[in-house]
Amino acid sequence: MNDLSRIHFEAADLTAYLDRIGYSGPVAADLATLRALQGHQLASLAFENLDPLFRRTPELSAAGLIAKLVRGGRGGYCYEQNNLLLGMLQRIGFDAHGLMGRVRWGSPADNLTPRSHMMIHVTLPDGPYLVDAGFGGMTPTGPLRFVPDIVQETPHEPFRLLHEGPSNGGDWLLQAEVAGTWNDVYRFDLNPQIPIDYKASNYYLANSDESFFRQGVIAARHVPGKRMALGNGSFTVYPTGQAPQRHALGDGNAVCDVLEREFGIRLSDRAALIAYIDAKASG
Repeated sequence: MNDLSRIHFEAADLTAYLDRIGYSGPVAADLATLRALQGHQLASLAFENLDPLFRRTPELSAAGLIAKLVRGGRGGYCYEQNNLLLGMLQRIGFDAHGLMGRVRWGSPADNLTPRSHMMIHVTLPDGPYLVDAGFGGMTPTGPLRFVPDIVQETPHEPFRLLHEGPSNGGDWLLQAEVAGTWNDVYRFDLNPQIPIDYKASNYYLANSDESFFRQGVIAARHVPGKRMALGNGSFTVYPTGQAPQRHALGDGNAVCDVLEREFGIRLSDRAALIAYIDAKASG
Protein backbone atom coordinates (compact mmCIF):
# COMPACT_ATOMS: atom_id res chain seq x y z
CA MET A 1 0.00 0.00 0.00
CA ASN A 2 1.33 3.44 -0.94
CA ASP A 3 2.40 5.72 1.91
CA LEU A 4 0.20 8.81 1.45
CA SER A 5 1.82 10.75 4.30
CA ARG A 6 4.52 12.22 2.06
CA ILE A 7 5.50 12.93 -1.54
CA HIS A 8 8.17 10.48 -2.62
CA PHE A 9 11.00 11.70 -4.82
CA GLU A 10 13.64 9.44 -6.35
CA ALA A 11 17.41 9.88 -6.08
CA ALA A 12 17.46 11.12 -9.68
CA ASP A 13 14.85 13.75 -8.77
CA LEU A 14 17.10 15.10 -6.01
CA THR A 15 20.04 15.28 -8.41
CA ALA A 16 17.94 17.18 -10.96
CA TYR A 17 16.59 19.50 -8.25
CA LEU A 18 20.06 20.39 -6.97
CA ASP A 19 21.16 21.14 -10.52
CA ARG A 20 18.04 23.29 -11.13
CA ILE A 21 18.67 25.45 -8.05
CA GLY A 22 22.39 25.68 -8.74
CA TYR A 23 23.57 24.03 -5.54
CA SER A 24 26.69 21.83 -5.65
CA GLY A 25 27.75 21.94 -2.00
CA PRO A 26 27.57 19.27 0.70
CA VAL A 27 24.18 17.63 1.29
CA ALA A 28 23.30 16.39 4.77
CA ALA A 29 20.41 16.68 7.20
CA ASP A 30 21.88 19.72 8.94
CA LEU A 31 21.29 23.45 9.29
CA ALA A 32 23.92 24.44 6.72
CA THR A 33 22.22 22.35 4.03
CA LEU A 34 18.79 23.61 5.06
CA ARG A 35 19.90 27.22 4.72
CA ALA A 36 21.57 26.55 1.39
CA LEU A 37 18.63 24.74 -0.19
CA GLN A 38 16.10 27.34 0.92
CA GLY A 39 18.24 30.22 -0.32
CA HIS A 40 19.12 28.61 -3.63
CA GLN A 41 15.52 27.61 -4.34
CA LEU A 42 14.22 31.12 -3.62
CA ALA A 43 16.84 32.59 -5.95
CA SER A 44 16.24 30.07 -8.75
CA LEU A 45 12.53 29.14 -8.73
CA ALA A 46 10.22 32.12 -9.02
CA PHE A 47 7.00 32.38 -7.08
CA GLU A 48 4.33 32.71 -9.80
CA ASN A 49 0.63 32.12 -10.46
CA LEU A 50 0.41 31.65 -14.23
CA ASP A 51 -1.51 28.35 -14.15
CA PRO A 52 -4.42 29.66 -12.02
CA LEU A 53 -4.93 32.52 -14.49
CA PHE A 54 -6.08 29.86 -16.98
CA ARG A 55 -7.84 27.68 -14.36
CA ARG A 56 -5.12 25.05 -14.55
CA THR A 57 -4.84 23.32 -11.18
CA PRO A 58 -1.16 22.81 -10.24
CA GLU A 59 -0.16 19.16 -10.02
CA LEU A 60 1.31 18.39 -6.60
CA SER A 61 2.57 14.87 -7.25
CA ALA A 62 6.30 14.20 -7.40
CA ALA A 63 6.10 13.71 -11.16
CA GLY A 64 4.12 16.93 -11.62
CA LEU A 65 6.44 19.04 -9.48
CA ILE A 66 9.54 17.71 -11.21
CA ALA A 67 8.03 18.21 -14.66
CA LYS A 68 6.99 21.82 -14.03
CA LEU A 69 9.41 23.39 -11.54
CA VAL A 70 12.56 21.35 -12.10
CA ARG A 71 12.55 20.34 -15.77
CA GLY A 72 9.96 22.77 -17.13
CA GLY A 73 11.66 26.05 -16.22
CA ARG A 74 8.66 27.27 -14.26
CA GLY A 75 8.00 28.41 -10.73
CA GLY A 76 4.83 28.09 -8.67
CA TYR A 77 2.97 29.11 -5.54
CA CYS A 78 3.23 27.82 -1.98
CA TYR A 79 1.85 24.31 -2.45
CA GLU A 80 4.26 23.69 -5.31
CA GLN A 81 7.32 25.42 -3.87
CA ASN A 82 6.99 24.02 -0.37
CA ASN A 83 5.94 20.51 -1.35
CA LEU A 84 8.98 20.37 -3.63
CA LEU A 85 11.32 21.60 -0.90
CA LEU A 86 9.70 19.40 1.75
CA GLY A 87 9.98 16.30 -0.41
CA MET A 88 13.64 16.99 -1.13
CA LEU A 89 14.37 17.56 2.56
CA GLN A 90 12.70 14.27 3.43
CA ARG A 91 14.64 12.52 0.65
CA ILE A 92 17.90 13.81 2.17
CA GLY A 93 16.85 12.56 5.60
CA PHE A 94 15.50 15.62 7.40
CA ASP A 95 12.78 15.21 10.02
CA ALA A 96 10.28 17.51 8.30
CA HIS A 97 6.57 17.84 7.66
CA GLY A 98 4.09 20.35 6.30
CA LEU A 99 2.04 22.93 8.19
CA MET A 100 -0.85 25.18 7.18
CA GLY A 101 -1.73 28.71 8.17
CA ARG A 102 -3.88 31.78 7.65
CA VAL A 103 -2.43 34.65 5.60
CA ARG A 104 -2.33 37.94 7.53
CA TRP A 105 -0.14 39.97 5.14
CA GLY A 106 -2.09 42.91 3.75
CA SER A 107 -5.25 41.88 5.58
CA PRO A 108 -7.18 44.02 8.11
CA ALA A 109 -6.62 42.96 11.71
CA ASP A 110 -10.24 41.87 12.15
CA ASN A 111 -10.40 39.83 8.92
CA LEU A 112 -10.48 36.06 9.44
CA THR A 113 -8.76 34.39 6.50
CA PRO A 114 -8.93 30.69 5.57
CA ARG A 115 -6.11 28.22 6.11
CA SER A 116 -4.55 28.49 2.67
CA HIS A 117 -0.78 28.80 3.08
CA MET A 118 1.68 25.92 3.37
CA MET A 119 4.95 26.12 5.27
CA ILE A 120 7.42 23.53 6.61
CA HIS A 121 8.38 22.36 10.11
CA VAL A 122 11.92 20.97 10.36
CA THR A 123 13.40 19.42 13.50
CA LEU A 124 17.19 19.58 13.95
CA PRO A 125 19.33 18.54 16.93
CA ASP A 126 19.21 22.10 18.32
CA GLY A 127 15.43 22.30 18.00
CA PRO A 128 12.62 22.98 15.51
CA TYR A 129 12.69 25.50 12.66
CA LEU A 130 10.10 27.17 10.43
CA VAL A 131 11.05 27.02 6.74
CA ASP A 132 9.16 28.58 3.83
CA ALA A 133 9.91 28.86 0.11
CA GLY A 134 6.53 30.05 -1.11
CA PHE A 135 5.08 33.21 0.41
CA GLY A 136 5.62 35.45 -2.58
CA GLY A 137 7.17 38.86 -1.97
CA MET A 138 7.60 38.45 1.79
CA THR A 139 8.90 34.88 1.99
CA PRO A 140 11.38 34.53 4.87
CA THR A 141 14.69 33.77 3.19
CA GLY A 142 16.27 31.80 6.03
CA PRO A 143 15.16 29.14 8.52
CA LEU A 144 13.59 30.59 11.69
CA ARG A 145 13.98 28.95 15.08
CA PHE A 146 10.80 28.28 17.01
CA VAL A 147 11.81 30.67 19.78
CA PRO A 148 9.18 33.34 20.53
CA ASP A 149 9.74 37.07 20.81
CA ILE A 150 13.28 37.27 19.44
CA VAL A 151 14.36 39.10 16.30
CA GLN A 152 15.83 36.69 13.76
CA GLU A 153 17.92 37.99 10.89
CA THR A 154 17.59 36.56 7.41
CA PRO A 155 19.46 37.45 4.20
CA HIS A 156 16.73 40.06 3.68
CA GLU A 157 14.36 41.45 6.40
CA PRO A 158 14.37 40.55 10.10
CA PHE A 159 11.52 38.27 11.23
CA ARG A 160 10.14 37.17 14.56
CA LEU A 161 7.72 34.54 15.83
CA LEU A 162 5.12 35.30 18.49
CA HIS A 163 3.43 32.50 20.43
CA GLU A 164 -0.02 32.79 21.94
CA GLY A 165 -0.99 30.98 25.13
CA PRO A 166 -3.29 27.94 25.29
CA SER A 167 -6.28 30.18 26.06
CA ASN A 168 -5.89 31.69 22.58
CA GLY A 169 -5.37 28.38 20.81
CA GLY A 170 -1.60 28.28 21.09
CA ASP A 171 -1.13 29.67 17.58
CA TRP A 172 2.13 31.05 16.26
CA LEU A 173 2.30 34.38 14.41
CA LEU A 174 5.05 35.23 11.96
CA GLN A 175 5.95 38.91 11.60
CA ALA A 176 8.39 40.78 9.33
CA GLU A 177 10.03 44.11 10.04
CA VAL A 178 9.62 46.42 7.06
CA ALA A 179 10.75 50.06 7.20
CA GLY A 180 10.92 49.90 11.00
CA THR A 181 7.42 48.48 11.47
CA TRP A 182 6.47 44.93 12.42
CA ASN A 183 3.85 43.48 10.06
CA ASP A 184 1.87 40.26 10.43
CA VAL A 185 2.72 37.69 7.75
CA TYR A 186 0.71 34.59 8.68
CA ARG A 187 -0.77 32.76 11.67
CA PHE A 188 -0.55 28.98 12.10
CA ASP A 189 -0.53 26.06 14.51
CA LEU A 190 1.76 23.03 14.64
CA ASN A 191 -0.69 20.35 13.52
CA PRO A 192 1.20 18.24 10.95
CA GLN A 193 -0.26 18.17 7.44
CA ILE A 194 0.08 15.52 4.75
CA PRO A 195 -0.23 15.96 0.95
CA ILE A 196 -3.96 15.28 0.78
CA ASP A 197 -4.60 18.11 3.25
CA TYR A 198 -3.58 20.62 0.57
CA LYS A 199 -5.67 19.18 -2.25
CA ALA A 200 -8.95 21.08 -1.73
CA SER A 201 -7.30 24.44 -1.09
CA ASN A 202 -5.01 23.97 -4.08
CA TYR A 203 -8.04 23.43 -6.32
CA TYR A 204 -9.88 26.43 -4.85
CA LEU A 205 -6.93 28.80 -5.24
CA ALA A 206 -6.49 27.78 -8.89
CA ASN A 207 -10.15 27.85 -9.93
CA SER A 208 -12.30 30.15 -7.78
CA ASP A 209 -13.06 33.62 -9.08
CA GLU A 210 -12.58 34.80 -5.47
CA SER A 211 -9.03 33.48 -5.33
CA PHE A 212 -6.23 36.02 -5.01
CA PHE A 213 -4.27 34.01 -7.57
CA ARG A 214 -6.89 34.54 -10.29
CA GLN A 215 -6.84 38.35 -10.23
CA GLY A 216 -3.73 39.04 -12.32
CA VAL A 217 -0.10 38.09 -12.90
CA ILE A 218 2.00 37.76 -9.73
CA ALA A 219 5.67 36.86 -9.47
CA ALA A 220 8.46 37.14 -6.90
CA ARG A 221 12.10 36.15 -6.70
CA HIS A 222 14.65 36.60 -3.92
CA VAL A 223 18.35 36.84 -4.71
CA PRO A 224 21.25 38.01 -2.54
CA GLY A 225 20.92 41.73 -1.92
CA LYS A 226 17.42 42.24 -3.26
CA ARG A 227 13.87 41.02 -3.65
CA MET A 228 11.94 41.36 -6.91
CA ALA A 229 8.17 41.44 -7.30
CA LEU A 230 5.70 41.80 -10.15
CA GLY A 231 2.04 42.66 -9.75
CA ASN A 232 -0.63 45.04 -11.04
CA GLY A 233 1.41 45.75 -14.16
CA SER A 234 4.41 46.96 -12.16
CA PHE A 235 7.88 45.47 -11.63
CA THR A 236 9.52 46.45 -8.33
CA VAL A 237 13.04 45.81 -7.09
CA TYR A 238 13.60 45.99 -3.33
CA PRO A 239 17.35 46.35 -2.65
CA THR A 240 18.06 45.28 0.92
CA GLY A 241 18.03 48.34 3.18
CA GLN A 242 17.28 50.76 0.34
CA ALA A 243 14.25 52.41 -1.23
CA PRO A 244 12.29 50.29 -3.73
CA GLN A 245 12.68 50.87 -7.46
CA ARG A 246 9.34 50.67 -9.33
CA HIS A 247 8.92 50.25 -13.06
CA ALA A 248 5.54 50.45 -14.82
CA LEU A 249 5.06 47.84 -17.54
CA GLY A 250 3.10 49.02 -20.54
CA ASP A 251 1.52 45.86 -21.91
CA GLY A 252 1.48 42.08 -21.92
CA ASN A 253 4.59 41.87 -24.04
CA ALA A 254 6.55 43.95 -21.51
CA VAL A 255 5.25 41.81 -18.63
CA CYS A 256 6.34 38.63 -20.38
CA ASP A 257 9.76 40.10 -21.09
CA VAL A 258 10.23 40.75 -17.37
CA LEU A 259 8.92 37.30 -16.40
CA GLU A 260 11.49 35.69 -18.66
CA ARG A 261 14.44 38.03 -18.04
CA GLU A 262 14.14 38.88 -14.33
CA PHE A 263 12.26 35.89 -12.95
CA GLY A 264 13.72 33.18 -15.17
CA ILE A 265 10.32 31.76 -16.08
CA ARG A 266 10.11 29.70 -19.26
CA LEU A 267 6.88 30.77 -20.98
CA SER A 268 5.61 27.87 -23.07
CA ASP A 269 2.54 29.81 -24.29
CA ARG A 270 3.66 33.41 -24.30
CA ALA A 271 1.04 34.50 -26.86
CA ALA A 272 -1.85 33.31 -24.68
CA LEU A 273 -0.45 35.09 -21.63
CA ILE A 274 0.01 38.35 -23.56
CA ALA A 275 -3.59 38.11 -24.78
CA TYR A 276 -4.83 37.51 -21.21
CA ILE A 277 -2.87 40.47 -19.78
CA ASP A 278 -3.89 42.89 -22.51
CA ALA A 279 -7.55 41.84 -22.35
CA LYS A 280 -7.61 42.32 -18.57
CA ALA A 281 -5.97 45.75 -18.87
CA SER A 282 -8.54 46.89 -21.40
CA GLY A 283 -11.39 46.01 -19.06
